[in-house]
Amino acid sequence: MVGIGYAGLPMAVALAQAGNRVYGYDIDYHRVEQVNAGRSPVDTVTDAELRSLGPDLRASVDPAVLGDCDVILVCAPTPVEDGAPNLEPLLGAVRTVRDQLHRGQLVVVESTTHPGTTDGLVRPVLEETGLTAGADFNLAYSPERIDPGNATFGVSNTPRVVGGLTTACRDRAAELYGQVGTVHLTRGMREAEAAKILENTYRQVNIALVNEFSQICWAMDIDVWDTVHAASTKPYGFAPFWPGAGVGGHCIPADPLYLVHAAASQGRPFRMAETAHEINEGQPLWVADRVCKELESGGRAAAASTVLLLGVTYKADTADIRHSPAEPIARALQERGVRVRFHDPYAEELSWRGGHVEREPDLAAALAEADMTVVLQRHREYEPKVLAGARSLFDTTGKVPVAAGRL
Repeated sequence: MVGIGYAGLPMAVALAQAGNRVYGYDIDYHRVEQVNAGRSPVDTVTDAELRSLGPDLRASVDPAVLGDCDVILVCAPTPVEDGAPNLEPLLGAVRTVRDQLHRGQLVVVESTTHPGTTDGLVRPVLEETGLTAGADFNLAYSPERIDPGNATFGVSNTPRVVGGLTTACRDRAAELYGQVGTVHLTRGMREAEAAKILENTYRQVNIALVNEFSQICWAMDIDVWDTVHAASTKPYGFAPFWPGAGVGGHCIPADPLYLVHAAASQGRPFRMAETAHEINEGQPLWVADRVCKELESGGRAAAASTVLLLGVTYKADTADIRHSPAEPIARALQERGVRVRFHDPYAEELSWRGGHVEREPDLAAALAEADMTVVLQRHREYEPKVLAGARSLFDTTGKVPVAAGRL
């Protein structure tokens, strides 16, 4: 497994549990040391799971271990930077695989990327070895489907989508993934690549719909939460999505942009995804504006106030802070002169280039001191009886009955 982070490590563990000898290759020395010591670097895998595997799962910073493997799974990050996809981490990982590639291996890309990447970009790099994909080695694509913090669905009970360069490539990859769960076969690799982006674009678009709807509800003095609950009683034709402070994580804010850029290269704008991204990117700023208005309506100037942000991870009861809306909210509040603090039982730091927010270790004291407490993430620790100690409470989650203000 090339890349043993949030997505790669759970699959590495599942394959080891199925009886395979698994190596986790990563360029992060600290992460490799943690895995080998039986300490999980991610909350999608427990320490007990790692320790139970013993020698069946070992991590290494030496790429030579890839040459000893029958199968190489590539789970490198595919970030979006300044609004544009950056495939260099993925291609860097593929070049590492190329240098260890030999006849008979199966290479599967798991990283989320735009359709055509595996065949059009990954394949030529691997074939620099003189080996031919589909003949000398197998090549397939199977997107990761890891949902941090989801206690219901994991690797074993989430179907795996698999597409191959050839039927033989696809079938060999399907046999591998079939060891840990059910497999859905696609016509080719592009269909599998497109499926992952469609999944996250679906979520992006529907979250944008309800986020924009929440703004309209506020302007019209309508309880958006009660409205969505009411609509959810319809047994067909409606799937509930809930508003919030914005969208975060490694998928929803980034993945649709890969298809946006790929479509643009074909002269076909992906307007729905573009608009949804714009709405969700603007939601944190709208929340910051609402917070300031709530402060002023209570008789306090924003610039003379202290605001406590509760839960700065992107998802409840996880330590994952990637693309969290807490950062743009904090920045917007600080730009208005607000003294911002945060509390989160899972996160030790909230910072960005050129700025940061101080962490409050004592929740009760922080609640009592802040002029307004803003609930961004509904961690288990934030029970209503605990939050009752806040001087003023603004809720973006819809789950705090004691809040004086909410979306």
